[in-house]
Amino acid sequence: MPIHALLLLLGLAPLARPGDDPAGPRGLLTSRPNPLILPLPPEGPGFQFAIFGDRTGGPSEGIEVLRQAVADVNLLAPDLVMTVGDLVQGYNARAEWLEQMREFKAAMGGLSMPWFPVAGNHDIYWRGPDRPAEEHEGDYEAHFGPLWYAFEHKRCWFFALYTDEADPASGQRDFNRPESQRMSPEQFDWLDRTLEAARTAEHVFVFVHHPRWLSERYGGDWERVHRRLAQNGNVSAVFGGHIHRMRYDGRRDGIEYFTLATVGGHQEGYAAGAGYLHQYHLVSVRPDGIHLAAYPVGAVLDPRAITGALSEAAETLARQPRPRFSPLPQPAAEGRWQGQSRVALHNPTDFPLELRLSLDCRDAEWLLGPEHQHARLEPGATGEFALAFGRRLGPGAELSDWPVGRLERALVHGQALVPLPAQDLRLPPPAGPLTAFAAPARPACLRLDGRDDGVRVESDALALPEGPFTLEVWVLAEEFSERQGLVAKTESAEFGLFASGGRASFSVHLDGSYATAQDAGSLAVGVWTHLAGVFDGAQVRLFVDGRPVARRPATGSRTRNDLPLLIGGDVDASGALASPLRGALDEVLLSRGARYAEPFSPDAPPPPAGEVLLSFGFDERLPGWALDRSGRGAHGELLGGARLEPAALEGGQSNSSRGPGSPR
Repeated sequence: MPIHALLLLLGLAPLARPGDDPAGPRGLLTSRPNPLILPLPPEGPGFQFAIFGDRTGGPSEGIEVLRQAVADVNLLAPDLVMTVGDLVQGYNARAEWLEQMREFKAAMGGLSMPWFPVAGNHDIYWRGPDRPAEEHEGDYEAHFGPLWYAFEHKRCWFFALYTDEADPASGQRDFNRPESQRMSPEQFDWLDRTLEAARTAEHVFVFVHHPRWLSERYGGDWERVHRRLAQNGNVSAVFGGHIHRMRYDGRRDGIEYFTLATVGGHQEGYAAGAGYLHQYHLVSVRPDGIHLAAYPVGAVLDPRAITGALSEAAETLARQPRPRFSPLPQPAAEGRWQGQSRVALHNPTDFPLELRLSLDCRDAEWLLGPEHQHARLEPGATGEFALAFGRRLGPGAELSDWPVGRLERALVHGQALVPLPAQDLRLPPPAGPLTAFAAPARPACLRLDGRDDGVRVESDALALPEGPFTLEVWVLAEEFSERQGLVAKTESAEFGLFASGGRASFSVHLDGSYATAQDAGSLAVGVWTHLAGVFDGAQVRLFVDGRPVARRPATGSRTRNDLPLLIGGDVDASGALASPLRGALDEVLLSRGARYAEPFSPDAPPPPAGEVLLSFGFDERLPGWALDRSGRGAHGELLGGARLEPAALEGGQSNSSRGPGSPR
């Protein structure tokens, strides 16, 4: 044998070399003299088929799930589709049965490949007057096909068996009675003869409705079937349905046993990962064996449907500033607090936008309405949702939770809806004093878990003018990540305090680039440290515990963005929290003017009220919010599990982790 042919046989054929004949032995064609061997995939026969589970037992809308599965499978393009029974709702008389049969066949008629039925109890059992002895068997065979049959495809055989024959003694059909779950001599005789005809097949696949191998449900008659299948020596798998959940019962005598869930039928949905879902199987038959995968219905996308216009529309909506409700009005007096909050929504895309807004609050004292609203925004249109609320205030009226709206959006693309990630929109508290319903102040700090905790302050609430400003924070880190945000509004713009790798830094984006002052030393873990960043129009300066540690020349205009200020991390391009801190923060202060030029004590009095733009002491309690005490109403929304915790140990002692210069 020529050496090239031997290497090819072993899957080690070398790359083609420059000058090789393109019509020569199979291999990679290249003009590069590359010695690397890239083995090619094996050539040989192979195909795929899909299997649909039960359609019935659920609501009438389940037919839409089936239609979606048909669309999915057309994209996957297997050779054929099998079913495992329960095609129609059934349990009725002929007129209604025929109507359901037409509906099912119309949906399956959308397949671009052949499909094959299996009879289930819903397809056969008759309910109503004039019940024939064979119930719907005659109707089934007239409109779907034989009750049992087999066919060959690409050296494989497919067997459809019938598991709802009547009890030969009583004529009763009941899948709960083992006596009614026995195969008739007629079907056994056919099975024996047909298995013999299929003895030389590479694989035999068997399809039934009832998973009769579950003997605790169906008795022991399946043993007679299994013995015949095992003796044939080439039965690879048996597939059933009926129980509306996936399960794998292992391999026995070389035969694997699988049960499918539903494709539109009644679904408990306990846990999709445990097999409670609408799904179908895709089986790949290869020379090395069979390979199976379960696809949730609707999980397959058509790449030709994802046009540039659609993907850009989704990006446009994702980059929109998050919609915001108007602040709740101030309560007039103790007693009833009520009013409205509104949120405006805009559709900047060329596609219609379906919207649904719902309300949730675990505090039952809140009266909210309407609980949910629907709207459709045409391209370029703007709409508004109005929500009404009521809440009792006064003695004993403690606020245990705060209302949140959930906004769900979907682009309308032809006949399909393209869902976008849902957004939670917390209703903002009143902008003015909150003494009427905020919990009493007590020394506290902001505790963060390093995963998704933080505080979000909307960009337009800051009102930071052009020119000098100062940003300050106390930090107690449990660890420092390689990129560690503390207080930031940076995304090729604006400003932020960082502690990446334990090195403090302050950055301001001026005239298109960052000016950054960074400490060469390392911040200590587990110690309260005060950081201050100052921009005075000529320099950016960084102070650690009141000591100047870095400065850099910096002039120009601050580059702006519409992103929120994130406390407890950095902000990404979509406005989400990034590089979160694990530890605690306190006394976040943003003020107008360059507050520090020389060493200072972090205990120094705050700047005049007119210079303070944002001030968080994290002392006052309001569910879901960190309250801005500057008087400007720039309250921050708590993210993730961020919480306000006491800043002192039990017994009133100062927290030992706070060193000199503690804000308390």
